[in-house]
Amino acid sequence: MRPAVCEYAPSRFRRARRPPAAPPAPHAALLHDLDLLDRIARGDRSAFETLFRSHYPALVGFAEGLLRSHQVAEDVVQDVMLNVWRQRETLRVEDCARAYLYRAVRNRAFNHLRHERVRRDAAPQLVRESPLAPSGDALLAEQELEAAVRAAVSELPERCREVFELSRVRGLRYTEIATTLGISVKTVETQMGRALKSLRESLAEYL
Repeated sequence: MRPAVCEYAPSRFRRARRPPAAPPAPHAALLHDLDLLDRIARGDRSAFETLFRSHYPALVGFAEGLLRSHQVAEDVVQDVMLNVWRQRETLRVEDCARAYLYRAVRNRAFNHLRHERVRRDAAPQLVRESPLAPSGDALLAEQELEAAVRAAVSELPERCREVFELSRVRGLRYTEIATTLGISVKTVETQMGRALKSLRESLAEYL
């Protein structure tokens, strides 16, 4: 039986805030999280609550930096944490709980961004101010181009795709992308250059 979300989400469902505890030493924190994961695997709901409260605020802040929405960030983090509980018996964490949770939140946030991009692209296009609507051939060509762009972006290497989407979909500056992904601005510039070069080559027939 999964725990109810409302028991654990402090900022969304419980407005009362507790003063932050002093952070434990890194080695102690790692052992603490490993012990919590072991107890969670055995169905210990109090261990899950402790893990949730320990990482929830920081994870929401991280997700909000990617999504630019506090509400969506909370939804993403809650989904990730509940997935830990649902898969508790088969979950394998190879490094540490914190790193695993940040990766899971980042991946789910990017999936959300990709879904939103596809949804916007599929929405009816507003007719520009013109006495005539676009011809059927023009609309078909535009749809083909949009499909080609989506396909080309999906084929980019993972890091190139992340940088491109954060820049062109979310509108983040290079410095913000570097902070979000934990890389240098120079790396952002390099990955963006590779992404644009690859897209130009993939979309040559449309340019």
